[in-house]
Amino acid sequence: MNNLKKLLLPFVVVYVVSMILNLLIHGVILGSTYESPELSDMMRPAEESKMWIHFIVGIIFSFFFVLIFSKGYENRGIMQGVRYGLYVGLMVATPMAYSSYAAYQIPYSLALQWFIYGLVYYIILGVIAGLLYKPKLAAAPAAS
Repeated sequence: MNNLKKLLLPFVVVYVVSMILNLLIHGVILGSTYESPELSDMMRPAEESKMWIHFIVGIIFSFFFVLIFSKGYENRGIMQGVRYGLYVGLMVATPMAYSSYAAYQIPYSLALQWFIYGLVYYIILGVIAGLLYKPKLAAAPAAS
């Protein structure tokens, strides 16, 4: 139970930052791309939006992102977070970007941007986990 308390701050911060990064990436950076004539038909009309699902998925993802980080915790700070974020990014962003490219009629440039922004996104979240997750470390055994 004590470890769950240690997960709370990184979980909340990872969630908030992930929502901000998603808005920045998909709303600001790629927003005009999604509104282009070749892609606008792929998106739901505003009145059919299911945006609430993103918030629920974000909560679930953020919790497990931090939980899995905690299970492999090595007390290596920011570099452990970078490595973890890179691994998760490669595991998640690669199939998301390139399977989408294979299945949907999207330009390759969009798939590449999803991949690159995905890697950056997960690395940033990994850095946050590396900086904020601080479990109580076991005391070193006394020397005889």
